[in-house]
Amino acid sequence: MSNRMLPSRRAFLAGSSAAAVVAGLSGPALAQDKGQVIASVFGGDYGDILRRTVDEGIMAPEGYEVIQDISSTEARQTKLRTERRRRNASFDVAVLADLDMFPMAQIGALTEIDEASVPRLSAVLPALRKPYAIPQIYSYIAILYNPEKVDTPPTSFADLWDPKYKGKVGVSDALHVATSAVASLVAGGSMSDFAPGRDKLLELKNDQDVKILPSNEAIAAAFDSGDIWITVNYVSRAYSWKKSGLNIERAVASEGAIPIAFEMAVPTNAPNPEGAIAYLNAALDPSAQTGFAEMMGYLPTVTDAVLDPELEAAIGLPVEDRDRLLSLDEAYLMEHQAEILDFWNREFKG
Repeated sequence: MSNRMLPSRRAFLAGSSAAAVVAGLSGPALAQDKGQVIASVFGGDYGDILRRTVDEGIMAPEGYEVIQDISSTEARQTKLRTERRRRNASFDVAVLADLDMFPMAQIGALTEIDEASVPRLSAVLPALRKPYAIPQIYSYIAILYNPEKVDTPPTSFADLWDPKYKGKVGVSDALHVATSAVASLVAGGSMSDFAPGRDKLLELKNDQDVKILPSNEAIAAAFDSGDIWITVNYVSRAYSWKKSGLNIERAVASEGAIPIAFEMAVPTNAPNPEGAIAYLNAALDPSAQTGFAEMMGYLPTVTDAVLDPELEAAIGLPVEDRDRLLSLDEAYLMEHQAEILDFWNREFKG
């Protein structure tokens, strides 16, 4: 994806306005030019959907020219850290996963928001609300399984420890935090204490012969080959894999669903803070929310975005499950992340 800046919207509007006068055209007034909004975002399908639904679909008609700054999570965090004492940051909006956004809030790099500044926050699911970012899209950890091999749909995360699945359980190395959280829940722990789950992880290793695969893509390949039958992963992944032909189903665990949200925030020194706040509000519009659900399988974070019934059946959460989302304790993870990863690498994988 190109990172070239788009042609100036100011020049475009000026030329269009002049042409309309010369031609004697009548119609609604052109939106007032409100300047550029630079959004530091992911590329690929994500950036394309964002451009279509938010940048062009909502912000452009309101008079904003949106420039996408395509970068990695690490690059975005580095800029937020290093630029926060400058007069102006290099972008207006930052997109990060929830666990990556939290440390940025802790160092004071993000603008606080509320319903007065972002009116669409009133429609956001309560479990996903933050004072420093909006949840743009989300998915959740569930049990994914091959229905040809697992004839009775699982009901609990504890089913991964069922002896009948010995040798056929797989977990993704990329999801060490989520898998550790699942083990903690099975052991009676919580999102704020993963220690009880360590013995359960060792049981997966020693008693279940778990396959620890290097990536989510490797999980999909192992399902396809029959090497694994059951795992825990995000439903958005299952949606994509199923669209590509993989025979896979999802079951919401009785313990609850563990969400991951991709969030948007505004640096405290954003060059165009008014435009940045407008961008956050636009990202919560139902039309933008449903666009990501249809293309990538991520759920809307707002209550008034209506999905097609078939799509809702594939990725949705019943209302009662939305009310009991088991959010990870970001403060706990920030303090204990090195310890959690060390156990995973040395004891579980070693």
